[in-house]
Amino acid sequence: MDANPPSGTRDYLPAEVVRRERAFSTIRDTFHRHGFEPLDTPAFERLDVLTGKYGEEGDQLIFKILRRGDHEASGDADLALRYDLTVPLARVAARYGSQLPTPFKRYHIAPVWRADRPGKGRFREFFQCDLDTVGSDSLVADAATIQAVADVLDRLGLTGFRIQLNARPALAGLIEAYGVPAELEGSALVALDKLDKVGADGVARELVERGVPHAAVDALVGDLGSADLAGAVRERLASTERGRDGLAQVDRVLELVGEVPGGTLAYAPVLARGLTYYTGPVFEVVHDGLDATIAAGGRYDGLVGMFQANDVPATGGSLGMERILLLLEQAEAATDTRSGPDVLVTVMDEEGAADAMQLATQLRDAGFTTDLYTGGGSRKLGKQLKYADRRGAHTAIIRGADERAAGTVAVKDLASGDQTTLDQSELVAHLGTLLGR
Repeated sequence: MDANPPSGTRDYLPAEVVRRERAFSTIRDTFHRHGFEPLDTPAFERLDVLTGKYGEEGDQLIFKILRRGDHEASGDADLALRYDLTVPLARVAARYGSQLPTPFKRYHIAPVWRADRPGKGRFREFFQCDLDTVGSDSLVADAATIQAVADVLDRLGLTGFRIQLNARPALAGLIEAYGVPAELEGSALVALDKLDKVGADGVARELVERGVPHAAVDALVGDLGSADLAGAVRERLASTERGRDGLAQVDRVLELVGEVPGGTLAYAPVLARGLTYYTGPVFEVVHDGLDATIAAGGRYDGLVGMFQANDVPATGGSLGMERILLLLEQAEAATDTRSGPDVLVTVMDEEGAADAMQLATQLRDAGFTTDLYTGGGSRKLGKQLKYADRRGAHTAIIRGADERAAGTVAVKDLASGDQTTLDQSELVAHLGTLLGR
């Protein structure tokens, strides 16, 4: 029997879970600092809740759930695993709007599923960390979202990120300015959004395949190859009302956010974001250490209205946790950071087992994460130190019969290999110094 997990999924071994939970803790703390509160929703939704929200390509990636059981012999899908955390939020806002503050600022950390082709940093099951503001049409909310995302990345130590900013009205004005027929706007934006992946020539081929007139394609490609793409597009956008409105949104958000600690923020004239529900500013975050998007978001003023009679303005962002965890793993490997317990208490013989358990309790009460060696069979020190190293422990406490008789303990720093013997009464203070507490 094949013991591998399904394609596009992964098992998280203890060190990876520790890394992930540490990141989640930083993210939650940062979101709280920015005034967001937690929310959770079911792992699956009704299929009609999800379809029609993600564009022609996105809908194809929804994981549908087939019905089973004596009363549902047809097997037709009417449920689906959630594709993202934004559409469930829109449903919640429509269902519980009268019970929520306005604006409602929430964050949500949970797994989502997409029937995508797996690749490096691309999974079919992955965690998202979302923050959204529902009920505000102010661009201050958009800027605050970007500011919070940048703060998270900076506090995680992922400096060197680049935030790319655009606005959907600017994109609509772009399509109009280049002479793309209005009915092909959505299709053309899907092609433009692939510029970083397929280049200008690839975008041109796809635009032609989608029926965009050659004259419009030639004009677009000419500017896409410009050394000053942003400047060329700005000139085009000045000729249309929607283009001017979109540029005004971009410039206002740039002004509000200002300097970005740990990264940069700049106008990206052809950034489209594939999801059709975006209506205002949109952004993506890329990192030098991974040639992929690690966060994204934007304004979606029409999404909540799909679930009720009136539209409700909303904006938000999402962190791609699997890619962020890959970056954290790379950084941890480069610095040889130990992620296991502070201390491993060894058990050298059966007579000392009770003493070792009491010592472990003492260290836990003092605030140190402490593992007690519980292996059977041989209790050779080398075997226990090998276990401690595989756990990623920082130190090992060695207390055999001689140490017990003398009232001492031996403390081994597992990173440097240095070992010190001291009186047991000095242990807590020594560990505090050794571990930087």
